Amino acid sequence: MRLSLGLIGSKHLGTESELLKEREQALIEKRHVVDDGWGEKYRARVHAKGKMTSLERISALVDEASPIHPVGTLVNWGRKFIVGRNEREAPGAGVFTVFAKVEDRWVMIIANDNTVASGSWWPKTPEKIQRAQEMARKMRLPVIYLVDCSGLFLPEQSQSFPGLTGAGHIFHKNAELSAQGVPQIAGVFGDCIAGGGYMPIISDRVFMTEQAYMVIAGAALIKGAKSLQLTSLDIGGPEVHVHQSGCADERVPDDETCLRFIREEVAKLPSTAIDFYRYGTLPQEPLQSPDDLGALFPSDHRHSYDIREVVARLVDGSLVHEFLGHTGKEVYTGIARISGLWVGIAANVQEPQPHPRKAGHRPGGILYREGIAKLAAFSRACNDDGIPLIWLQDISGFDIGVEAEAQGLLGYGSSLIYSNATTSAPVFTVLLRKASGAGYYAMHGLPYEPIVQLSTCLTRQSVMEGRTLSIAAFNTKLDDDYEIISQDPEERAKIAKGMKATEERIEKDMDPILSAAQMDTDEVIRISELREWLCSLTQMAYQATGHRRIKNPRIWSIHDFNVLATFSAGQSVVQEEQVVVSTQDIPEGMTAIVAQMEGSFWTKPAPSEPAFAPIGSQVQVGQVLGLIEVMKTFTPIRAKTAGVLHSWLLEEGGSCSIGTALGLLS
Repeated sequence: MRLSLGLIGSKHLGTESELLKEREQALIEKRHVVDDGWGEKYRARVHAKGKMTSLERISALVDEASPIHPVGTLVNWGRKFIVGRNEREAPGAGVFTVFAKVEDRWVMIIANDNTVASGSWWPKTPEKIQRAQEMARKMRLPVIYLVDCSGLFLPEQSQSFPGLTGAGHIFHKNAELSAQGVPQIAGVFGDCIAGGGYMPIISDRVFMTEQAYMVIAGAALIKGAKSLQLTSLDIGGPEVHVHQSGCADERVPDDETCLRFIREEVAKLPSTAIDFYRYGTLPQEPLQSPDDLGALFPSDHRHSYDIREVVARLVDGSLVHEFLGHTGKEVYTGIARISGLWVGIAANVQEPQPHPRKAGHRPGGILYREGIAKLAAFSRACNDDGIPLIWLQDISGFDIGVEAEAQGLLGYGSSLIYSNATTSAPVFTVLLRKASGAGYYAMHGLPYEPIVQLSTCLTRQSVMEGRTLSIAAFNTKLDDDYEIISQDPEERAKIAKGMKATEERIEKDMDPILSAAQMDTDEVIRISELREWLCSLTQMAYQATGHRRIKNPRIWSIHDFNVLATFSAGQSVVQEEQVVVSTQDIPEGMTAIVAQMEGSFWTKPAPSEPAFAPIGSQVQVGQVLGLIEVMKTFTPIRAKTAGVLHSWLLEEGGSCSIGTALGLLS
């Protein structure tokens, strides 16, 4: 390798916040609800017919040691439908879509939940199935359909039948998969009516159990069926479709046999290329434990953390070859191995970074010109080299203001968006925390079609934060400091109430569970699960051969970028300068605490909490003394020298510029 090598991750950690623990526990409980379907009564009905439940089929089908990664678990979460005289939920939209290994090959399993209205298709069920099919198509993973479906849930047919992504589009995806040579294998275990009857037909192999039938219309809709004592099994069972119509290939006695036949078919497919693309290396665990990931994230989403510490707990050996590290430091880009396989990593840096053209720092978590150009070049290089790219988002948005517009951020942003929209190498996106504004798009959010987008329990998807949006909504009622102008107590109370209501509504809309329910993200995961997810996704990206260019590492274009950048890396336009105090005369024997960036100054983590360091207290080098707030992001002010905190020179919430003396140490 001809890239700079960095060993990252060494920070002493605290513990996970109570907020994160609470949210992740709630996530686990929601997963249990989805797995439970409509409960024990309906599982008993399935078992009474001599059949397995869908989850039991999945468990019996996959390799014993295989990870199982569901996607779309929370689709329709909290949504209720009228079933008879009652309101019922359709957990997981009545279908399981799961990545798992069968015969040591990664596959996508799509299984109707036969404990939920006999596997009916609800609103969002077709979209969930299509999303799973598209994930498999992009990575050329075999698709296994475990079909036990009584067709559309007819009382809600208007929400799942018509439209671009209506139920019929599932069969369009079947055809696309077939046209591109992606293997499809179907096991039919029971009801397979109307659309459910079409679903398995384009598959390369179709197996039917003795209890299965496939019909365009069941016996109940066929004139004379009752007088002739015909059942749907008589009309479209295995006797018909295996021995007469040829719509199915094999007739098997029961669920267990069907699953065995499916495994045997998967075993006939080409073996995995994963070891080939490891180029003789073996997977390594990170030097820093992935179990510690949750402890890296502050309880307040406005506070920063070190993204390198996150990456250190995700990549093999905690080793990264950084890409163009001398520029665009608000983003972190590099090549690393995950599960022994090369991946690109593009992430937002949260801490303030030196301004490239003048003294002082700029806040992190924002895209500036240099970082945007760096991301676009990195995205194109990874695509050219065939390297899967993982985006780790925690972004407040694009830079705004006079400088941003003069530098043409709209144009640079368009270049990045073009790069992302035209990529063919696999892309995976993780929303670690904030996913705000157009930055969410630029960092390959779901509208730019990553194969999978994962969210954590800390994720906040929005155009604006709740507080910012409430200020924008009531802007005409506020002064330049965002304080209410009116002196009328009644009007002030009304405005304050309206702003609070707006902020609370937006906060609720940013809930990752809501995003998952609406299919605005593919899956919500616990932070400690991220390493295993990325190992699995990376393996899937390298399993199939012949459908995309994968360069040998010796001829990567990424090498060329780093060679060309060598000169400029040593000739920075503006080196980080010693910030000069500009507004106060400092008394003899005192040391100034100096602002490294513009913003609002605070000495407390929150108005109701005590100061980080009381006046008169002894402080140590590196100790947090206060915060500077920019665009609702808080950057810590750390002591450069040890001493006693003598005084603060700026009032709470006061504005500071680069070089402002904030306080004095004696």
